[in-house]
Amino acid sequence: MEEMRSFGYICPACGKAVLHSRSVFALNAAAARMECECGKEALTAETDGLRFRLQVPCGVCGGHHQAECAADAVLRGRGIGLACPEKHELCCYIGEDAEVRRAMEGLALRVAKEKASPDEAFTDNVIMYEVLSELKDIAGRGGISCACGSHRYTMQVRRGAVDITCADCGGRLRIPAATDSDLDDLCCRMTLTIPGK
Repeated sequence: MEEMRSFGYICPACGKAVLHSRSVFALNAAAARMECECGKEALTAETDGLRFRLQVPCGVCGGHHQAECAADAVLRGRGIGLACPEKHELCCYIGEDAEVRRAMEGLALRVAKEKASPDEAFTDNVIMYEVLSELKDIAGRGGISCACGSHRYTMQVRRGAVDITCADCGGRLRIPAATDSDLDDLCCRMTLTIPGK
């Protein structure tokens, strides 16, 4: 069976989640265009063999972004997420079908919540409160550290996430804080390790 890669994004024109699959062979052979069923937006991907250049419609900010990724990251492994430079949130997923589908469910829910309450401080106030409470508990028992060995960090609260940054090496860990599954994922963790730089 041919190895497949999935691409997912939220269409900024109609707001629907868009999911397409392409074979690794096809992605290596020619540029790919993955259009929303509304016909107004499309993700494009082309490669020179070493890197992929992507044009990504962004359902998070409503704009369009360009990205370059190593070909290996696009064609192999569980997957990658591309972030919206304006909102600092993931807006596109590429990888194994199951991983992309799971990530897209969360993204679609976050975008829907965002659109439903654009004037709120957080995507979901209750979830953010619970996530911050859980982070306080983890920090209280000394459960936040960095792979570099440091236990010094700062936290930045965003609309739908909390960024924990190592004060020594600058490594960053983003904790999503917008959906029930974000909270469930955090509650299962006794410790958090910031990936060092």
